[in-house]
Amino acid sequence: MLSSPWPMRVGSLLLRHAAEDDLEPLLAVRNDPDVNRFMIRTHVEPGTFRREWLAVPTSESDFSCVAEQGGQVVAMGSLELEDGMGQPGKPTLTEAGIGYVVDPAHAGRGVASDLAHGLLSAAFEHLGARRVTAGCNADNPASARVLEKAGMRREQHGVQDSWHADLGWVDGYTYALLAAEWRATHGPVQG
Repeated sequence: MLSSPWPMRVGSLLLRHAAEDDLEPLLAVRNDPDVNRFMIRTHVEPGTFRREWLAVPTSESDFSCVAEQGGQVVAMGSLELEDGMGQPGKPTLTEAGIGYVVDPAHAGRGVASDLAHGLLSAAFEHLGARRVTAGCNADNPASARVLEKAGMRREQHGVQDSWHADLGWVDGYTYALLAAEWRATHGPVQG
């Protein structure tokens, strides 16, 4: 079993496991209609949300975290390892998917950029991922900028690829980055 990359400092953020006291404020942010404008899952059930977050520290593939700034949780990040596509015998847990949700009260201050950088660092440098992907709604230019600033390249523009309960069919972008590309800009990957 891989060890957790948390805690980790990135910029002004402390990335760490969620504590039980963090869950109610995180749930309020996650179910905020302004936040959900760009989410496919527009509402999460409180019990499921709590169970999922409390299970992270013992998961073999979920390395999600919260981002704390000045003693206050300001965002949550998802980092999930998975098997890549391929023929039998392929290496396992070599791919990762990342995502983030920032409390709107802290948006526009570099929180998402620092969090994305920390998630990529954890995936490549600590967990040994070969490739990391992230997706965002095409109508969310702020999120696209965060992913591009983190060094990820847009690999797909999915035209009307996702159903949104309030908006109908929406376009999505998929971004990706390889460990070799990360190394080229950040130095050798450990491990």
